[in-house]
Amino acid sequence: MTLTEARKVLGLGPDEDPWPHMEEFGAVREKIANMVRTAPNEMLAARYQDGLVEFDRALAAVKEHLEALGLVQREEDVKTQDGPPKEKGQSVFIAANEVSDSSKLPVFSAPQPQPPSPRSRPVVAVEHKDTPSSGKGARIIIIGLLLLLAVIGLAGWGYLEVEENREMEKQARVALLERQGSVFIENRRWPEAVKAFDEIEKIDPKSDLVAIGRRSIEAGMLEEQSQLIAYWKGEAIASLEAGRWADAQVAAKTVLEKYPEEQEIIDLLGKIDIAMREEERQRSLERVRQLMKDRKFDEALSAARQLIEADESDEKSVALLNEVREAKERAEQDLARANQLLARAVESDTGEFNEQALEWLREAVSLAPDSKEILARYEKMASYTRTIRVPQDVKTVQEALAAARDRDRLVLAEGTWQGPFVVTAAVELEGVAGKTILECPADAGSVITIQSGVQGARVSGLTIRHLSFDAGEERFSLALVTGATADFSDCRFEQGSGHGLAVIGGGAAKVLRCRFTENGWNGIAVMGAGSSLEAEGNTMRENFQNGIESWNEASVILTKNTCTANSRNGIHVDTGAGSASIRENILSENREFGMVIGSAASGEVTGNVLEQNMLGGLVLKAKAAQVVVKDNQIQNNEGPGLVLEMGMGMGMGMDQALFAGNRVNGNGGKQLMSGVDFSEAEAEVEVEADGDGDGAEMVIPKAKIVEIEE
Repeated sequence: MTLTEARKVLGLGPDEDPWPHMEEFGAVREKIANMVRTAPNEMLAARYQDGLVEFDRALAAVKEHLEALGLVQREEDVKTQDGPPKEKGQSVFIAANEVSDSSKLPVFSAPQPQPPSPRSRPVVAVEHKDTPSSGKGARIIIIGLLLLLAVIGLAGWGYLEVEENREMEKQARVALLERQGSVFIENRRWPEAVKAFDEIEKIDPKSDLVAIGRRSIEAGMLEEQSQLIAYWKGEAIASLEAGRWADAQVAAKTVLEKYPEEQEIIDLLGKIDIAMREEERQRSLERVRQLMKDRKFDEALSAARQLIEADESDEKSVALLNEVREAKERAEQDLARANQLLARAVESDTGEFNEQALEWLREAVSLAPDSKEILARYEKMASYTRTIRVPQDVKTVQEALAAARDRDRLVLAEGTWQGPFVVTAAVELEGVAGKTILECPADAGSVITIQSGVQGARVSGLTIRHLSFDAGEERFSLALVTGATADFSDCRFEQGSGHGLAVIGGGAAKVLRCRFTENGWNGIAVMGAGSSLEAEGNTMRENFQNGIESWNEASVILTKNTCTANSRNGIHVDTGAGSASIRENILSENREFGMVIGSAASGEVTGNVLEQNMLGGLVLKAKAAQVVVKDNQIQNNEGPGLVLEMGMGMGMGMDQALFAGNRVNGNGGKQLMSGVDFSEAEAEVEVEADGDGDGAEMVIPKAKIVEIEE
């Protein structure tokens, strides 16, 4: 190829310098090198580096061919020139090792014009003929240019790949944040969830995930709020209805701590405050009434005035204040009358029994019960008693009772005495234990009745029984205390058609060391508001219902009694508003349970032994939740040891903690059976009594078992 043809291939004019085009190649190479330096990751940097090496190789081939054509000078020619090369034509290419370990390229420059030498001859351009190598050179140039274009394309592709990588990284980050946000929502970690979706919005403001996530957060927070409010509202209402004000306040305030603007809970808390104030007011009113009853009139007046000062519009407090004033005035009048009666009694006191004097003193005591002087005189004159012996002094018990006065002692000889008998005075009726028998037919009434109003009768050493059995719905008890007070000691109550002893109508009985056997209903029954029973050291055996039973607000104190082999329960208490104190009793071999506590406002069940009962040991119903149950031995019963009605333990899985102080073991069924529904809607349910899988079953009347736990 001639010089002219070479210029044509390069697109140069006759006098155009090729070097500026070489400088453009250098600028392109610098851009590729810069892409290597600024690559976002090592993988792209390596790819750009490979492109840079290819570019340098192509450029070296172009340079070599230009040198062969004489369009540029060889490197060694440049170094031998005098002085530095001219600024315009010089270009030093940066080797690839700026960013890699590839070898440096040789420095080359365009040929510079030389001044003519006197000795030199004019240079004559020799036109070369085409040779095979000249065609090959042209092809090398074209290949070099194509490589250059390929490298430039590589740079463009690299840019697109960078952008694609960035987009992929962005989408991956968004996906990760969306998953994290969903987990935070599921676990109700709202701040973290909000942060995750806020970051998604920064990465991709148009992403639908942001709106979806925020709606999920809002819905979840509303659901959480609704659930929390509903739960604690229910707890607050239940506690309010049960009168547990402190628990109700805690429940309501739990909501307000998190949602202070929840108006329904604010209103509920207001109702709780009102209820608490009303209860406190009622307690204050009751205290005034008790002070008045105790005849502490000055204290009662002061307390009533304080109530009025707190609320002048309270009509009940005003009425109560007037009532106290009137009571105090009556008490002053009664005291004056009592002192007059006392004076009469003292004047007539000769040291002998005087019924009229005692009657005056009884009235005086009633008018002024807090007068120690009147009470002392009455005790002295009442001690002037007499003893009436049957049959020595009178022939029959009825005659002795008719003649008896308060404090008289009636002594009955051995033998059988036919009743019925009615005690109308606070006498002491005494027989020979096991040998003095009082009896009457079952349809004739109770063998012995302590009449209403009698205060302090005493019965000891008697065997009391019916001559026949009446199976009707209305049956007479062997002994009846109605609206009176009486003590029974060392007596036997046998084969009664109804109860062995019944205490009703606000009566009170104290029973010591007695024996109740084979009675048609309970051994002892006490019922009705104001009625009470204190029983200690007694034996209840083989009665056709319970050993001892109380209901309808009667109160009981039962200590160290033995109730065994009764057809139903050893002890059954369903006192409602009454109290029950049941300590150190032995309850065994009864055909149902050792003890059933259906309801009681207060009391304790401690130190009892319940064993070998057929249906189980101890049953506690929800209405007896205020009774303390501890230190009992419940063992070797054929059915479950401890049976708790649904609602015991406040419905929060606390049953075992509440009753852990009892020793419950060796029972045939479950040791602890909770969640039992004793509703009237269920007739009965059969449960395996011994728990050994042999199919033996017992029946719990009117009970439905809905949950069983060990």
